[in-house]
Amino acid sequence: MSADDPVSAEVGERAVQLARSALEVNLGPEPPKDPAHPFRNLPLPPAFDEARGVFTTLRQAESGLLRGCIGYTLPVFPLRVGIPRTAAGAALEDPRFPPVALPELTRLTVEVSLLTVPEPLPARRPRDRAADVLVGRDGLLVRWRHAEGLLLPQVAVEQDWNSEEFLSETCGKAGLPFDAWVRADTEVFRFGSAVFGEEVPGGPIRRVPLTP
Repeated sequence: MSADDPVSAEVGERAVQLARSALEVNLGPEPPKDPAHPFRNLPLPPAFDEARGVFTTLRQAESGLLRGCIGYTLPVFPLRVGIPRTAAGAALEDPRFPPVALPELTRLTVEVSLLTVPEPLPARRPRDRAADVLVGRDGLLVRWRHAEGLLLPQVAVEQDWNSEEFLSETCGKAGLPFDAWVRADTEVFRFGSAVFGEEVPGGPIRRVPLTP
């Protein structure tokens, strides 16, 4: 996640395994009312009892195209609760896509991003904010009044954006003008993320490199 907040390979692997298990249960014929209920007493490493921001991302295995992504920016739930809920949400509640059916799950890879708590960019002047954003390390959160947009750090790497483009696209995600990040009344936060994903559906799990 960052130099002072590491996430072990064991935790990352278990996180992805938990997300896939939650998908199998919640896409099944008798899904629980709370996607996390079957996993509340599951033996897991202590890290899963800690509250942390988390996103689950589903991708089409052959093309790598996004199939769903839902998450919690802030540490409101322990991971054993947050991961199943975001996994089910990515499959069933992302408004950009139709719901995932259980047979399709064999053609999707699962990726879990474990977030640090967002912190305001330290720049005193809004126009200097881009210098505080490091592509490959930071995710971004932009807020203005009731509008909010978030992009995970891997998005900037995948799209080959520089820091200004990343800021602009995060504003666009919030439905704001692309240059809203230079306005003093726009709040901009950065956060770190440790990302783990399957190489193939249900297969080996690796840490996803974020270096551009």
